Amino acid sequence: MGGTMDGTKQRRRGNTRQRIQDVALELFAEQGYEKTSLREIAERLEVTKAALYYHFKTKEEIIVSLFEDLTQPIEDLIEWGKQQPHTLETKHDIVRRYSEVLTDAAPLFRFMQENQATVRELSIGEMFKNRMLGMRDIIIDPDADLVDQVRCISALFTMHAGMFVLKDLEGDPEDKRKAVLEVATDLITQAHKGA
Repeated sequence: MGGTMDGTKQRRRGNTRQRIQDVALELFAEQGYEKTSLREIAERLEVTKAALYYHFKTKEEIIVSLFEDLTQPIEDLIEWGKQQPHTLETKHDIVRRYSEVLTDAAPLFRFMQENQATVRELSIGEMFKNRMLGMRDIIIDPDADLVDQVRCISALFTMHAGMFVLKDLEGDPEDKRKAVLEVATDLITQAHKGA
């Protein structure tokens, strides 16, 4: 866990709605989404089912709300990126910020990776695709040639892969995050030079 994760946890802990989200995600990860009941989530939180119900009526509501909360920073980044000039500096900024957002949202993306059927049923997949298209639009120059477009998209994929594929590589998570960021930044820089 990097420094950012602990900050997120601290910030999120005081808020009941967010505690429910965090615990639900832990349980989904441990025993699978299908096998987890609202009752178990309430038990682990040591609250009544009624207290849980006040915030969320279904598991679907929990996971969709989590997705909306944790990917809101991607939306914010896309909005910010649209206002910026298409300079290399801006793109480096975008990639760096995206890396931080992904680190904070890593447990959710692992859930999505491991529960693809559920994700398809839950409109999350569609929302995620739209976020990705938004990221693509702020990182690719409108008139870039195909190879440079592919480089930019590969930079995004590199960062996604960093969350799953690199789990099995030896090394400190923070070092791995930096290595992934470096490769993504290289790709963006190369693409920009081509422009």
